[in-house]
Amino acid sequence: MTDGEVPAPFSLDVPDDVRRMRDWVHQFARDVIRPAAAEWDEREEMPWPVLEEAAKIGLYSLDFFATQWFEPSGLGTPVAFEEIFWGDAGIGLALTGSCLAAIAVSSNGTAEQIGEWLPQMFGGPGDLRLGAFCSSEAGAGSDVGAIRTRAVYSEATDEWVLNGTKAWATNGGIADVHVVVASVAPEHGSRGQATFIIPPGTRGLSQGQKVRKHGVRASHTAEVILDDVRVPGRCLVGGKERLDARLARLAEGGRAGEQAAMKTFEASRPTVAAMAVGVARAAFEVARDYAVQREQFGRPVGRNQAIAFMLADMQASIDAARLLTWRAAWMARQGRTFAGAEGSVSKLVAGETAVRVTEQAIQILGGNGYTREYPVERMHRDAKIFTIFEGTSEIQRMIIGRAVTGLEVR
Repeated sequence: MTDGEVPAPFSLDVPDDVRRMRDWVHQFARDVIRPAAAEWDEREEMPWPVLEEAAKIGLYSLDFFATQWFEPSGLGTPVAFEEIFWGDAGIGLALTGSCLAAIAVSSNGTAEQIGEWLPQMFGGPGDLRLGAFCSSEAGAGSDVGAIRTRAVYSEATDEWVLNGTKAWATNGGIADVHVVVASVAPEHGSRGQATFIIPPGTRGLSQGQKVRKHGVRASHTAEVILDDVRVPGRCLVGGKERLDARLARLAEGGRAGEQAAMKTFEASRPTVAAMAVGVARAAFEVARDYAVQREQFGRPVGRNQAIAFMLADMQASIDAARLLTWRAAWMARQGRTFAGAEGSVSKLVAGETAVRVTEQAIQILGGNGYTREYPVERMHRDAKIFTIFEGTSEIQRMIIGRAVTGLEVR
């Protein structure tokens, strides 16, 4: 929230402009994303034609994502992401994968860095661009403090030299702009890390092994190898003056403030929760319609209490996850601190809900649900990632546990 901006009251009434946007995105998800979902899941390739169609109508664009991010109620992004991922999680992640890199720069960067680099993460029709946020490593997933990628400053040339290997990077190696978390003062662990922008075409950056995944297969995930990658000093997110001041406070035994990678993940948790809600809702709707139409023993299976009660629980849990997501998104937009770990609560509940609801959907469809002739099989594979990436469910529980006890839970 900017200075002088009046806080928006919390409300469950979706603003008219957000409602119109939701209907527009839903139509694209229904007419373009869903018909392509099975094909790109099987191909395990980046769905460039879908991104191009999204860019043509302004859906895949910096303007669209920024407009929703700064929408006053805070509901723009979660509503949009729920609809996109209702269409398909793999294609959805391909469409939104650049956003995490954009959040990393916009949350921590200077005005000049935001203006220069964010447009290069999206491009436009006929000139699509991608961004990639690179934090995790083979030995540093949940343990961000274990990052071994190093960045060393050369005062003579005003350059940073980066070496290391990043893992599990969405758009890794194929992105135009890579945003990389590296250690600049290893003795301080995660507090001695900084974030760097790697411009397009920078020598020494290459794609490593592409990951063959259980789900979200239409999204590109790969290692990113950094071999003496040199970037200008201006590519340090936030600038060197801010970094030097933070390291000086650490050297004196003071607090360093928020670590950039953690700040990025905290800001993105409600958006990830919204993705999970979209997947869960999609699976629920398939199961509900099937239960109404499918007959066994001379009546719709939905008339059986076992099925009807399962659907009731699915609907209730999806609504609960959505409401927690909206609360966290509203708080984030108003600049309120997640004192009760509300961001983690939303991601934990939504991610676990997506896994449970998609499994229940398969159960309701029976043998049909276990086949690729019906989409719930794919939705179940896709759902699992929401309990793993950008903070596992176990990490979310640890954060929530610290918030509710005030103790250093480990």
